[in-house]
Amino acid sequence: MKQIITHFTDDDLYKFTMCCAVIDNFPRAQVKYTFTDRDNTIYPTGFAQALSEQIEMLDSVTITDDEIDFMKRQCRYIPTWFYTYLKGFRYNHKWVKVHQDDEGHLHVDIEGSWANTILLEVKLLAIISELYYTMTGQDSCFDYPAYYQKTYAKGKQLLEAGCVFSDFGTRRRASFESEDTVVRAMKECDHSQEWPGRFVGTSNVYLAMKHDLLPIGTMAHEFICAIGGMYGPQMANHIAMNYWRNTFRGALGTFLYDSFGWDIFSLNFSEDFANLFKGLRIDSGDNYEQLMKIVEKYRSLGIDPKSKQIIFSNALNTQQAIKIQQYARDYCQPSFGIGTHFTNDFDGVKPMNIVIKLIAAKITESWSFYNDTCKISEDDGKHTGNVEVIDRFMKALHMK
Repeated sequence: MKQIITHFTDDDLYKFTMCCAVIDNFPRAQVKYTFTDRDNTIYPTGFAQALSEQIEMLDSVTITDDEIDFMKRQCRYIPTWFYTYLKGFRYNHKWVKVHQDDEGHLHVDIEGSWANTILLEVKLLAIISELYYTMTGQDSCFDYPAYYQKTYAKGKQLLEAGCVFSDFGTRRRASFESEDTVVRAMKECDHSQEWPGRFVGTSNVYLAMKHDLLPIGTMAHEFICAIGGMYGPQMANHIAMNYWRNTFRGALGTFLYDSFGWDIFSLNFSEDFANLFKGLRIDSGDNYEQLMKIVEKYRSLGIDPKSKQIIFSNALNTQQAIKIQQYARDYCQPSFGIGTHFTNDFDGVKPMNIVIKLIAAKITESWSFYNDTCKISEDDGKHTGNVEVIDRFMKALHMK
């Protein structure tokens, strides 16, 4: 079977920015991740073996000088020393354990240095998704010329409505070609005339380079969740914001706040942080309720919310984004990160509902034990982690 990931930067930007922050602040930290299929999918016989072969192929994927040069031009906030690290980075398939149980469910576990294993999540999810459609034969119905037209129409609707948006779809794309098609269609639609809205780029660094676009992204929940495991959830956001601002000197100022719920984040979001960070990202909960909580928080600090950018990225489709745009533009500077709806929207094909989440961390390899952690979503039923750990964290945060 062909190798699915062949480019080192065929990955989301936030994996690189978080990797940089991890090395800068937690160079000896060790972590564990686990894979979850929320739809409890039965995978084809032999899937685990095929996946293991794809993971082993990653060992040969290294960053090129062209990729480094592109990132240096477009990501000036990343310190130069980080590219030396990437130049010498090598994947090791031994960090990952894969198997299928007797019923065909897929199990994937990752363990190792945080600085190393952090660069696996998005690539593994993209591999699993594309491999599943290949092995089940569903890829035979992927009509890419028709998909280009479908995507172009989505772009036109969003641009006409004044939406500022980007592609966030690497993790659960139907295939590399599907995301490549999306990015090409969106760019060509955006450049076809003057629009009230704007397609600002893609989270995928390689596709940003290929199509001469801006790579988009800041951080994921894992950065805050790991800190919550090491130090406790009460002050995790505060510590994360401090480390983040020290590493990037005020750049990359959009904070993802919902790792342990709005209430504890709000207590940590003091006036200095609210002024320092240019905005927040809504990734769970009711978009309108979350927006108004943010607006009221800024107002309580004497800050005009219209001066702040709010990124909406909670499983959006075109019509949802347009509706939010029409509402939110009166309160803030809205923008949108749209993922699966862009890169896995073929007729008759069900997108996969898969995640890889960090579940344990320790600040140094010399510790004999890990600290469990979890993610507490604003969406009921979408908490991620061991049930006992979730319950313990929620009690610590007075959520129960």
